Amino acid sequence: MNATPLPARDDFLGHPKGLYVCFFTEMWERFSFYGMKALLLLYLLKYHLFTDALGLDLLGAYGGLVYAVPVIGGLLADRYLGMRKAVVFGAVLLVLGHLGMAFEGEQARLVDGVIVRDEGALQVFYLSLALIIMGVGFLKPNISTIVGRLYPANDPRLDSGFTVFYAGINVGAMFASLVCAFLGETYGWKYGFGAAGIGMVAGLIVFLWGQKYLMGQAEPNDPAKLRQRVGPFSREIWIYLGSLAGVALVWQLIQRTWTVHGAMHLIAVVFLAWFAWFLVKHCSRKERQQMLALVFLIMGVLVFFTLYEQTYGSWVTFTDRMLTKDLFGALPIGYQATVPWAIFALGLSPVLMVLALKASDRGRDGFAKAMVALLALGIGVAIVHDVVMVQQTAGSLTFLGAFFIVVLSPVFAWLWPWLDRRGLNPSKPLKMGIGLVAAGLAFVPLMLAAESASGGVMASVWWLVLAYFVLEIGEMCLSPIGLSAVTQLSVARVVGLMMGAFWLATAYSEVLAAQFGKLAALDLPADGVIDMADAGAKYGGLFELMLWVGVGTGLVFALASPLVKRWMHGVK
Repeated sequence: MNATPLPARDDFLGHPKGLYVCFFTEMWERFSFYGMKALLLLYLLKYHLFTDALGLDLLGAYGGLVYAVPVIGGLLADRYLGMRKAVVFGAVLLVLGHLGMAFEGEQARLVDGVIVRDEGALQVFYLSLALIIMGVGFLKPNISTIVGRLYPANDPRLDSGFTVFYAGINVGAMFASLVCAFLGETYGWKYGFGAAGIGMVAGLIVFLWGQKYLMGQAEPNDPAKLRQRVGPFSREIWIYLGSLAGVALVWQLIQRTWTVHGAMHLIAVVFLAWFAWFLVKHCSRKERQQMLALVFLIMGVLVFFTLYEQTYGSWVTFTDRMLTKDLFGALPIGYQATVPWAIFALGLSPVLMVLALKASDRGRDGFAKAMVALLALGIGVAIVHDVVMVQQTAGSLTFLGAFFIVVLSPVFAWLWPWLDRRGLNPSKPLKMGIGLVAAGLAFVPLMLAAESASGGVMASVWWLVLAYFVLEIGEMCLSPIGLSAVTQLSVARVVGLMMGAFWLATAYSEVLAAQFGKLAALDLPADGVIDMADAGAKYGGLFELMLWVGVGTGLVFALASPLVKRWMHGVK
């Protein structure tokens, strides 16, 4: 990490220029990732005619792997590749994967009561998922690391820099649903998946163009070690070859979802057994208590995201089958939006940012700031247009999650310091308890919607809006509790392992979310007509269970928070 601040000319709007390169790279990566995710389950159910249970199993296996593999990608980048090579390699894999998803093949059909699928197209689909999983594994953990390295030690701007960076994540996620899901469900699946692929190409171009602004912070720690030959190839080539072998392995695993799910269960059992042994054999009393507090928090994260990931599973199918879609009713007379304006805002965004950074290089700060203002205005106008004027779909409505994060983030960024100055800032375990209760309560509007739709008339989409709003309040309470807790509470000699455990808990939540979602799986008749009363009862039962899981776990955390706070021994 830098020991001295960067020169002023290398700053823009108070932050290193490399931050904005990372912002746009991650924005496009999240655009491609969430765009595909918003479509994935609907694509499986409607195009390849998977059953709800099979589709959710695949969604869970994919989600589990996509959060588990970054543990390996981050390790390889840290020890050998460096962040630049890892991000570029991951981006190339992502581009190939997303473009492969655009190959549809023939639509599945029912012949004499038997579903006939295009097996060749399915193999391309599974291979594309494997490329995406491996690509995320190399890109996601390392782009965040680059952001941290752009700032000198103890730089007070670091927190606000990561706030800017996370804004890029949420802008990408929000536009992903509005663009990719809309195109996929309206014009054809290949257009949605293709848009995700094009977005990743844009992200790769931005990252390669902006290397000079990263100030060498993304380079390998030991280039000579990377070039060292091991047998016929250098160590770097072996890493790439091993990663491609990993793609082939994941290609097979993703087709056998029970293997992935079983492996996740086994890893959870093995970790808990190791953890118990480590506490007894290798920890002092203080270390033991801090490690117990850490695992307690990790378990809370696991439960929260088990609830949260219903948004891409049961919430999507429920919205598709039982809710109206248009947020604001009939569109204005004489106007019909055929494409989201977000396409144009996103397309122009890297151009405007490149112009801004180059103008700043030349000392033309007024023009540079004007380009940023134009960029922000374009994004704002596009959001308003696409939310109000474009007819929404079940997939595109997943934008609500990122939308409420963007809206609520400034509120909570003000709230926590305000409470802290008055000695009222909740402890980490209490914040987690509040977040879990909110996540559980988010299912109440959907329970009411399921009951309403059981009568045969689709319920209002505004029940979904309310559910997302409450859910994101919960996420805002959990957002301060992340990887920082791992570094603060873990015994130093196993901090890397505990960091991996944090990500594996997130991966495991995807598997658990799929299993819970299957409780509302429907067996659709050949004519596709849904028994609304039966569907409403199944969805309502699942949502009620999720309510009690969230509220019950949250109350346990709230009651245990004084004890867990003592175990943390002063860690804030």
